[in-house]
Amino acid sequence: MKKQASNPFHPSWEYIPDGEPHVFGDRVYVYGSHDKFNGYVYCMNDYVCWSAPVNDLSDWRYEGVIYEKTSDPRNKAGEMNLFAPDVTKGPDGRYYLYYVLDRIAVVSVAVCDTPAGVYQFLGYVKDKNGALIGEREGDEPQFDPGVLTEGDNVYLYTGFCGHGMSGRTGAMGFLLERDMLTVIDGPHIVVPGDCYDKGTGFEGHAYFEAASIRKIDDMYYFVYSSVKMNELCYATSSHPLRDFKYGGAIISNCDMNIGTYKSADKPMNHRDANNHGGIEKIGDKWYVFYHRHTNGTQFSRQGCIEEIKIEADGSIKQVEITSQGANCGPLIGKGTYPAYMACNIFSRDDNTPMHLFPKITQDGADGDEQIGFVTNITDSTGVGFKYFDCKNIKRITLKTRGYNTGVFEVRISLNGEPLASVPIVSSNIWAEFSADIAIPDGIWPLYFVYKGNNAATLGAFTLETD
Repeated sequence: MKKQASNPFHPSWEYIPDGEPHVFGDRVYVYGSHDKFNGYVYCMNDYVCWSAPVNDLSDWRYEGVIYEKTSDPRNKAGEMNLFAPDVTKGPDGRYYLYYVLDRIAVVSVAVCDTPAGVYQFLGYVKDKNGALIGEREGDEPQFDPGVLTEGDNVYLYTGFCGHGMSGRTGAMGFLLERDMLTVIDGPHIVVPGDCYDKGTGFEGHAYFEAASIRKIDDMYYFVYSSVKMNELCYATSSHPLRDFKYGGAIISNCDMNIGTYKSADKPMNHRDANNHGGIEKIGDKWYVFYHRHTNGTQFSRQGCIEEIKIEADGSIKQVEITSQGANCGPLIGKGTYPAYMACNIFSRDDNTPMHLFPKITQDGADGDEQIGFVTNITDSTGVGFKYFDCKNIKRITLKTRGYNTGVFEVRISLNGEPLASVPIVSSNIWAEFSADIAIPDGIWPLYFVYKGNNAATLGAFTLETD
């Protein structure tokens, strides 16, 4: 790779959640909704696309705006936002963008001759009589489309099932004609909502939102966000529209269920944040794309990526969230790293409201190319980064600001003894503070736990070997 890869994989001032990765040719393209920094609702911006060579997931390229919200005939005034999309290459070789506007219960479709050109509105998903799916009597609202083309067959999956919504049955699957709009078969419920999960094997992990579909060998993998919200789960079947069985969680954006370095029920980010993404084989490796939350709200989310493994039996084990992301190994244990790469942010009180919780944020306005940082760091707050290949580290320097006085304890395990205490003092501009440290050679996480008054802000840290 040209440089190290890391999370988030977009620049720190870009906010693209709900990422659906697709390899077309020799590049991987990520399609997502587009949040606004300091936004007040979800998905306020137009669709954009980023892509990278399949052999270098550190080298992301901005492809520009691929679809404006006003391109939909029902949204000429732009009063509705574009929710999570998906893209497929149709039987005719063109690329089709499926999406739902935030206050309309039907799936819209746009088309383009290239993966990341400007898409043109095509139509709405409908039945053979021309009635729009989602507006007919008895239809459940359409939401979060995921789509798969297999030869001449095009499969569409949609649905939203909030907790306790008895009127929402589950994730719906459809078979479409080659025109990419007309339903031949469906809906079929492929994963139940939580009002209908008893005795299905999906109990506790029923469908919430975020439909995503892939085929691996002869099995269909349906990836979705469960009613726990923070996790992406998967189900498998040998048939695209029936008989799906629960497989497990692939990832949680707060590492719930992970019981290796902590207790399995301890959240390592705010537990009430939603999640959405998909899996893709890029080169010879499989990855899961997901998102994290920033700025103390639900409305400024950023895309992240982790390598996963498809086991010989077809199962996928849950992976940890990391700072290294698609780096294919730990980060170099030397040099300066920005604090926005934090993968774990945890508070003494797990029930702290999100707006009061420590957070990743930035200066400036939406679109300003300002490097992110972690702020609202109060006494006993921890900020974690994973993983680093440490060799002969002798000194650490922290870049901080804020009207506060205290220390950052540096640890390589959550409950371990501090290896250094870096004193910091009040400063209304960025200032650097250093301490000697002896980190054992090896691959380690780094946790910075603040002990002091008021709220600190962490901008970066530097590992020194000389």
